[in-house]
Amino acid sequence: MIRWLLRTIILTACVALSGCTNSPLLSSVAVSAPTLSPSGAGESVTISYTVGQNAAVTVELVDANGVRYLLRDKVERTASPDAYQLRIDGTAPTGDAVLQQRALPSGDYQAVVTAESSSGQRASAQVALAIKSADTPVPMIENLVAFPITISPNADGRNDVTEITYQLPVTATVDISIITPDGKTLPFITGEESGPQVHRQVWNGKTTDGQILPNGPYTYTIRAQDLYGNIVVTSDTITIADSGQPEATITYSYMAPQALLLGDVLTVTIRIENTGTVPIRTYGPASGYEYTTNDVFSSIADGKYTAKSGGFWRIGVDWDANSGGAAKRYPYRWAMTPRTPDQWKIPFVEDEFLPGERCEVVARIKILQQENKMGFYVGLIQDGVGFFQDKSGRTIIKVGF
Repeated sequence: MIRWLLRTIILTACVALSGCTNSPLLSSVAVSAPTLSPSGAGESVTISYTVGQNAAVTVELVDANGVRYLLRDKVERTASPDAYQLRIDGTAPTGDAVLQQRALPSGDYQAVVTAESSSGQRASAQVALAIKSADTPVPMIENLVAFPITISPNADGRNDVTEITYQLPVTATVDISIITPDGKTLPFITGEESGPQVHRQVWNGKTTDGQILPNGPYTYTIRAQDLYGNIVVTSDTITIADSGQPEATITYSYMAPQALLLGDVLTVTIRIENTGTVPIRTYGPASGYEYTTNDVFSSIADGKYTAKSGGFWRIGVDWDANSGGAAKRYPYRWAMTPRTPDQWKIPFVEDEFLPGERCEVVARIKILQQENKMGFYVGLIQDGVGFFQDKSGRTIIKVGF
């Protein structure tokens, strides 16, 4: 009885360790169907095999010319009476940095399974598999260009965005991601079906939730995958420089006189500080310019000061009864800068109000409007974007006539 128990224990231990069993290292290699005809609808076949000992298993497809396509490379498998299964969809990784996975061409293949035990024992078996595919072109990403390659997302209207253009020869699903200088991956375009044409994507140097990214080199990666499983990946670099959020604050405003006669001049003194991290572009008229209530900023100086694109800021004055829409709000506007026009970055054209700088603007308006009381206020304007610190310092001005 004791001898029988000892024998049972030894046999059990041998099976558990897979070192004392007579089970073959590799057996029952089979394919679920002799032919695979991929059409882009997810067709596949299954290779199955059984290992009787712990082993590292390699699975390859070998074509009629002896070219080998590695599907699994020395994957550790534990001895088991149950068959292992590997799904084959007619594609194989390539080891290439660009064409990373390709649909195998039509032809006759051998599915080769090789098992190697820790003791060096080796076994191999193969089964025939025919692939009948459409042999379509792969979705190569052609003519990839990003312009400009350096952007400054700071809302100054100069190189705030880059346009990424590329062309596909066939329809594919495209993903574009951005890799930050510290290695984080940010999604940009996800799962977009793209046809065989030129495509354009505009990136503004921000995350998808609108956060401005810091300065540095960023890698954008485009991945295109077609219905047949071909995967093409390509990358390039965009640099962010002078990134930041423009911001200004009205720190003081005062209007005088607060009672005047029709035809008199209202003087508004405004102090402003650049409280952001980037320069703010600004343009005239300069401090001290005198409007009349019949003027608007776009009508003076032969239209020289008509609103420009959204990178420019000005300080403005408006009054309650001016019921115009956004284009007519703040009809009286001045440059925000501590310098005289001859000292501007582009003399008499535009200047930059630098981070931390402060300026005082003297705004003058001749009152020709026949109203007894006028509620004037000041505000910051970014052309084409919006009004910041809107209706600040509202003051009632009495007008006599």
